[in-house]
Amino acid sequence: MLGLHSRRAVIASALALAACSRPAKSQTVIPDDPLKSLADFPVGCCVQAGQLDDPDFAALLARHFSQLTPEWEMKMEYIVQPDGSFQFDRPDRIAGFAREHGLRLYGTTLIWYAQKPDAFIHLDPSRATFGQAYDNYIAGVVGRYQGAAGWDVVNEPVAEDGNGWRQSLWAERLGDFDHMVRAFHVAEAADPTATLFINDYNLESLPAKLSTYQRLIEKLLAAGAPVSGIGCQTHANADLAPGAIAHAIQALAGFGLPIHVSEMDVSVARAKGFLTSRVDLETRQARLYEEAGHAFASLPPKQRFAFTVWGLRDKDSWLHGENAGDTPVLFDDAGEPKPAFAALAKGFQP
Repeated sequence: MLGLHSRRAVIASALALAACSRPAKSQTVIPDDPLKSLADFPVGCCVQAGQLDDPDFAALLARHFSQLTPEWEMKMEYIVQPDGSFQFDRPDRIAGFAREHGLRLYGTTLIWYAQKPDAFIHLDPSRATFGQAYDNYIAGVVGRYQGAAGWDVVNEPVAEDGNGWRQSLWAERLGDFDHMVRAFHVAEAADPTATLFINDYNLESLPAKLSTYQRLIEKLLAAGAPVSGIGCQTHANADLAPGAIAHAIQALAGFGLPIHVSEMDVSVARAKGFLTSRVDLETRQARLYEEAGHAFASLPPKQRFAFTVWGLRDKDSWLHGENAGDTPVLFDDAGEPKPAFAALAKGFQP
């Protein structure tokens, strides 16, 4: 049995070890200013209609961001009903919040390989009938939100391994390339003032995919498709190689079109490889945000369409649903800015 002195020594030693094992408190100086005031281009965030019921969420969103993207409620999965009718209550609410707070609205997404509503599946497969429904959908959605700053017209068209384009209902019925060209023309007719984007992900981590994406953009432009912007989603993992994000942004900027960093987050939980400690991962996360912010801010002004992060607080992120321990965005669960916030703000500076 330990004596009193011995027990105190053991406790003191344990406390000392615990203190050594805890991460050091961050010395990062985090700006008090709204993020949008630290950039000379629009800074965006995704949102779901129900999140606007939370006053703290709504206030934080309006304070720091100047552009909103509906996270999923402006996609076919919500809008198109089984009978072919459209529902717009939730995207209307998001659009209304944007108007009320003087924020730009960005629409995503019109055509996505991953979605094939029952109403479209059951249509007469003839190109004329199916094409008319396709056109009506695009025109109806873009027309309803006429004045939106831009749209993801075609989303994630490139195969993950970079070997060609993805298969989809739209490609099957209207042609693997023709359906893309058609979507851009219909969207342009519905709102000639909107910037029309093609958008994809993993362009930083998969060189073959980036190359195929560039070739597809070249082909669309050569065919006369009114592609007027290029989206780079920028979902990254904390162990992504330094310079990879900057390389992708610079490569896409070579077309001279506006660039949208459209869905940025940096997953800590998905990271693998040589980085093992949480502190190392969070340090790398912050550096990637700074790298992305600097690469974007270094573009010519006419090419800086917007920089959008995909989630407000960590608990709001889609990655939190996948792993509750992930902390991929700029604000913690309580809405406090993190070192990633300071890093992105630093990257935005000239």
